[in-house]
Amino acid sequence: MANSPFIIQEHQFARIKVILARLCVECAARAVFLIDRDGQPIAFHGEIGEIDTTSFASLAAGNVAATSSMAKLIGEDTFPAVVHEGERDSIYISVIGRSLLVVVFDERSTLGLVKIRTKRASHEVAAMLEEATRDSAAISASQNSFFSEITDEDIDSLFS
Repeated sequence: MANSPFIIQEHQFARIKVILARLCVECAARAVFLIDRDGQPIAFHGEIGEIDTTSFASLAAGNVAATSSMAKLIGEDTFPAVVHEGERDSIYISVIGRSLLVVVFDERSTLGLVKIRTKRASHEVAAMLEEATRDSAAISASQNSFFSEITDEDIDSLFS
């Protein structure tokens, strides 16, 4: 089930947005993104400005994939976090299963604060995504049982 597709319901998306908004304030971050490992943006909050969120999400996922490959080359399973420090802005990426929590921050914050606050938010986001996965599986199972009652003869009789 870890790689099965799932649907985030509206109430779950709203709760994820609240977590991202709180993290953005607690970290004094410019922006916070939730991205899937395939590079698709799920949600974001903050000063997005001129950032192309689709490109940013894709590049962040590619960055984590490359870093994970480097980890394997040196004998590590994975690196749970990736940090990029720039002159003015920095990026902290926390790996949450098949998703990434990305915090973009500047001199108003510190890496230590971002790490601490992101750790708690990561657990909350992971719980929300797990809930979405469970709900999707339950919906899929109920839909499959509905369609399993339809036989080939039923379908043939509709078109005869």
